Amino acid sequence: MAATLSAEEKKRILKALEEDEEFRYAVAGLIGLSEILKRLDRLEANQEKLWLEVKSLREDQHKLWLDGKSLSEGQEKLWLEVKNLRENQEKLWLEVKSLREDQHKLWLEVKSLREGQEKLWSEVKNLRENQEKLWLEVKNLREDQEKLWLEVKSLREDQEEMLIELRDLRVSVERLTLSVEEEGRDVIRHRLRSELNIDIPLDRVWVDGKEVNIYGASGEICVVGEATVRLGVKLLVELEEKVDFIRARKPDLLKPKLIKVVYADYVIPSALEEAKAKGVWVLKWSGDLTPRVIHSL
Repeated sequence: MAATLSAEEKKRILKALEEDEEFRYAVAGLIGLSEILKRLDRLEANQEKLWLEVKSLREDQHKLWLDGKSLSEGQEKLWLEVKNLRENQEKLWLEVKSLREDQHKLWLEVKSLREGQEKLWSEVKNLRENQEKLWLEVKNLREDQEKLWLEVKSLREDQEEMLIELRDLRVSVERLTLSVEEEGRDVIRHRLRSELNIDIPLDRVWVDGKEVNIYGASGEICVVGEATVRLGVKLLVELEEKVDFIRARKPDLLKPKLIKVVYADYVIPSALEEAKAKGVWVLKWSGDLTPRVIHSL
């Protein structure tokens, strides 16, 4: 039966085991723990290595934390940069949107300018067409003007011929008038002498520049008249005015009795009626056209 150790003895043994390595191994060998102790020593050595490794790992971990902190700070900076980039990107998108809107407005403006340019070209085309029409019109006007100048030239030549003809006609009329006046004075004098037994010499007289074709006076009677190829109402009015003019300017040419007379080759009907109303004796070589009236002044 195994002996029981006291508490004091156990303490001494434990103390010896702790302090005396040789005693400890002897005891271990006795109890078959020598191999265990060696393993424990190896474990202890490995444990120290592990602690050193852990220490190294902790140091590396510290460095990693420091690097992580640095990375975190860098990451924050990176996030801030990303945030700034996003904000700048939003600004860029807004700028792009504004540029697109401006581009759209620019395209609208370009479209409007193109439409305006097309209208302008159309207007230029119309102006050119109108200009061509105007040139054609000018050409036609020039041609018409040339024709007109030719016509004017022809008219001038005709006018010159007409003036020559008119001059010849005036000469003929003057000759004819003189012939009519001379004929009228002869016929009137012959009729007065044969019918009234009065011989009144007849001639042309001027009263303050106004001509009287037929005038003559004898005793208390005088004759005032005109000789014409064609008698109209106007000549009868002029005859009345000449009588009044003589009465006002040279009343001594008038006598108490007056015969107003017109010698004519042709008399229009209205003049014939007017002559009858005014008491003007109208006659031609073949006979009387109105009665002879002797007016008392």
